[in-house]
Amino acid sequence: MSSRTRTRGAAGIHTVRIPRQRGRRSQPFLIVVPDRPSLTRAAFGFLRRALWRFRGSLAPTGCALVVTGLLHLLGWWSGLVLAPLAVAPAAWLGIMQHRRPAHGSTLLWRIGLAFLAMLTGAWAALTAGFGLLAGSLPLVWLLGLIIAQSAWLVRRSH
Repeated sequence: MSSRTRTRGAAGIHTVRIPRQRGRRSQPFLIVVPDRPSLTRAAFGFLRRALWRFRGSLAPTGCALVVTGLLHLLGWWSGLVLAPLAVAPAAWLGIMQHRRPAHGSTLLWRIGLAFLAMLTGAWAALTAGFGLLAGSLPLVWLLGLIIAQSAWLVRRSH
């Protein structure tokens, strides 16, 4: 058996079958088969596939990043225009509890949604005022995204 077609038992070694070359001008060639991908490459591949799979649910967050980035470029004062967005959910919660009082899990969902909306409004106002990467705003964005996606997953499963 030729060494080109022999299988080897070691990990990371792949068998490649090359047909016999004919003619005078046949030159030998080398095929390099990479070993297992690195941990970093595997992690980025997982992240890329997850982002592509959930691109529909992540579209609002992408739009928010673009809009707040453009507002920041427009002027620092645009953050002041968005500041009432951070307070409006608390007013909504107060009005809803006054009109239709809720108890138990409904009240918890209302409080959670109001908190998440307040966090989103505050993040949008601060990002429009100071920029996308100012201070700990990327961390606040990531935590808000994780909370929102987790709440959505819990809500969809029930």
